[in-house]
Amino acid sequence: MKERIQSLAKAYTPDLIACRRHLHSHPELSFQEYETSKFIQSKLDEYGIPYTAGVAGTGIVALIKGKNPDKKIVALRADIDALPIEEANDVPYKSQTPGVMHACGHDVHTTVVLGAARILQEVRDEFEGTVKILFQPGEEKHPGGASLMIKDGALENPKPQAILGLHVLPTMETGKLGFRAGQYMASADEIYITVKSKGGHAAAPHLTADTILIASNLVVSLQQIISRNNNPFSPSVLSICAFNGGFTTNVIPSEVKLMGTFRAMDETWRFKAHELIRKQSTELVHAMGAEIDIDILVGYPMVYNNEGVTATARSLAEDFIGRDNVEDTELRMGAEDFAFYSQVIPACFFRLGTGNKARGITAGVHTPLFDVDENALEIGAGTMAYLATQF
Repeated sequence: MKERIQSLAKAYTPDLIACRRHLHSHPELSFQEYETSKFIQSKLDEYGIPYTAGVAGTGIVALIKGKNPDKKIVALRADIDALPIEEANDVPYKSQTPGVMHACGHDVHTTVVLGAARILQEVRDEFEGTVKILFQPGEEKHPGGASLMIKDGALENPKPQAILGLHVLPTMETGKLGFRAGQYMASADEIYITVKSKGGHAAAPHLTADTILIASNLVVSLQQIISRNNNPFSPSVLSICAFNGGFTTNVIPSEVKLMGTFRAMDETWRFKAHELIRKQSTELVHAMGAEIDIDILVGYPMVYNNEGVTATARSLAEDFIGRDNVEDTELRMGAEDFAFYSQVIPACFFRLGTGNKARGITAGVHTPLFDVDENALEIGAGTMAYLATQF
């Protein structure tokens, strides 16, 4: 089976590259992936794979049944949306949509899973069980397409025993895969705070509450929530990333707006921290004579890689591409809505090396110069297919 899948992945590589370049040239923003969804459906039709479209809007769920289809069900997931970034690469497949770019590699994820689906359909008489394929919208935007896919029943009828997903990693050379069991990626919540007073003349600060000063104290004070309340062995980050207030040199503004993000690896600490943020912010602002509006938008949970599923996936990956090409990956404070799946069923989210220093392919994700070594497509599609057949 391994040699068969490797041979098919190699044979399909030109088509994989063409598919990825089409998707890269025609990116669509989160929950607006209408043409992307149509393209994926056309490929599934071409491969003879049955599917249901319109899941969570533009999402698709496909089924590939092998022998004894009820024996096991494994799911593979790809995200299909792009980012609001203007591409700066000068390549033939450059984005044709102004201000929109596949800068996070979702074109690669979609292509890899389409390639795996094609291989699986080709060898369906040679493996047992069913493989469920999820093409998911809106990974980059709250509330996360994964949560909506789950609400729409994407993990039911049939329910997978495990789900696998991958993500490009430009700091890892093409030819490599990376795995980590247990806690892997952080939860991510958005913080919105408005400090309010009546405002006043800069020369008479005693006649109002100085919103700039109060907000400045608040930014500093909030860091103590992490340093003094969180277990230092549990990674957590609170970053205030926007401070907006005032418009001239001699007016104390009536309001200052703060925006930031809170990240955690522990779900219990996550929501305890929310309470502390609200309490400390409210009490500090009131003590300094102003009013406050505070909103914490609950985002993606932590990505948790099931130990058993990850150990199996890693062992199979080592068998497929060689032990020397499989590496450990570090904890990451970035977030991924794959986390919603990992909170519901056993999951493994791993990394696909897409960098190539010799060719200058090193730019990070979410940047205008991001690109990938397309040799990674063969490795990704083949590995995904092999894992799905052997689980």
